[in-house]
Amino acid sequence: MNQGWWTVGGGKETLNEFYKKYNTVALLAGNTGCQMGGWFRKEINTVDDLKGLKMRVGGFPGRVLQKFGVVPQQIAAPDIYPALEKGTIDAAEWVGPYDDEKLGFYKVAPHYYYPGWWEGGSMLFAFVNLDKWNALPKHYQAVLEQAGHLANTWMMAKYDELNPAALRRLLANGAKLHGFSPAIMDACLKSARELHAEIANGNADFKKVYESMTSYTTNGYQWFQVAELGYDSFMVRNSRG
Repeated sequence: MNQGWWTVGGGKETLNEFYKKYNTVALLAGNTGCQMGGWFRKEINTVDDLKGLKMRVGGFPGRVLQKFGVVPQQIAAPDIYPALEKGTIDAAEWVGPYDDEKLGFYKVAPHYYYPGWWEGGSMLFAFVNLDKWNALPKHYQAVLEQAGHLANTWMMAKYDELNPAALRRLLANGAKLHGFSPAIMDACLKSARELHAEIANGNADFKKVYESMTSYTTNGYQWFQVAELGYDSFMVRNSRG
């Protein structure tokens, strides 16, 4: 849905108006699809279980989880596994089954949670210097934009292909799959909305982008509930052996 907002819902124009202040223009360049909630050394069943948890997570999700006592940690990919193994951190989020499997987190933090509510469809951008961009002929600009759309479509197809098999391998190797409890999901949503409102009150640029995106997605979810959710729910129930 975020790609609909970007492509035809005003997202590209709204964001690039902001990026113009930094003399750059953004081109769509990829999407991982919905990511996972991360790997935990112990089960997390309630909001209270988050208290004191040291987790490799940053940005907005880190600030949201901080409200429940989580201690966000910024750790580079090669250092996550040893930190989990030694107990320096208690949990870590990365991407999804295909990428996570390669780092071996399931060996030291077997509880694999979903969904990564902070990355429901991570859009990736390529940034180009605005002066250089404006100097290009229009047909060159069009070629770059279409290359970005191709990369975006290819990346989503790649993850749709590789994640299911990777998840099956992870489960076969001892990973324990859990959904975040409704109480945790509800609390995080409330906390996220409060944080977004706080930032919007003091940041006009953030407010403009946030309101544009949430207005689009709120309207879109009404349609997705009718079509996508209804169809997917039916097919999931009937695809189990």
